[in-house]
Amino acid sequence: MLPNLLRIGPLSIASHDFFVLFGVVVALSSFLVEARRRGVLDERLGWIAIGSILTGAVAAKLSTLWAYLDAAPESTLLSALILSGKSILGGLAGAYVGAIVTKRLVGYRDSTGDLFAPAVALGLAVGRIGCLLSEQLGTPTSLPWGIAVDAATAARMPMCGSCGPGIPMHPSFLYEIIFHALMFPVLRRLAAVVPVRGDVFKMYLLSYGVFRFAVEFVRGNPTVAFGLSYSQLFLIPATLLLVVYFGRQVFTRAYAVPSFESAV
Repeated sequence: MLPNLLRIGPLSIASHDFFVLFGVVVALSSFLVEARRRGVLDERLGWIAIGSILTGAVAAKLSTLWAYLDAAPESTLLSALILSGKSILGGLAGAYVGAIVTKRLVGYRDSTGDLFAPAVALGLAVGRIGCLLSEQLGTPTSLPWGIAVDAATAARMPMCGSCGPGIPMHPSFLYEIIFHALMFPVLRRLAAVVPVRGDVFKMYLLSYGVFRFAVEFVRGNPTVAFGLSYSQLFLIPATLLLVVYFGRQVFTRAYAVPSFESAV
């Protein structure tokens, strides 16, 4: 685990922040390259991407603001925004809303979900490397791929009750990296066969919601109700809404559900 990736004189770049920023650059580049490949590259797409990134970053911060204020009630709003954590689920929701709002502001009517889905998956696969290097790994495990850390690293990990020297833990962020990396080619293929434009991004959100709900059980986040974490409580209604949406799509025969062979 690396506390800092790069140091230049008094300036140090945290490994988490470096890979998150690198993931944003990768996602934006993938988005624009895919738009060019499809022949739909438009100046407005750049503004839509920027709007999504900005609203996603703000939402990622705001979605964890309550936890910081609860732990440090005397803090100022500015310090809370700077020092509080970030939630990828809140960031995805904020980015989705940001894309819709920015599209209306710039007058772009075509769907962008099929462009965003693989780009976001690739960006998250890169960004999660920073989480793997600097954050709580997961719950203890006896599986052979469990990761143990030394005493200094265990003490450095925030909010990690199960962290201890020599205790193998689930590499929960590695599970996410593998998931997003595998989704990248699948989503690109789905974008070519799913006839309803924009639904590929919803498919990505649904699959990630189910995956993330499952991986939360080995993530080590504190539970708040019914043995579930805040993330899982958020995912239940969000995932059900997506299930209802796709149920309606199938019921109204909006498209035939692609077979697994044609999807991959």
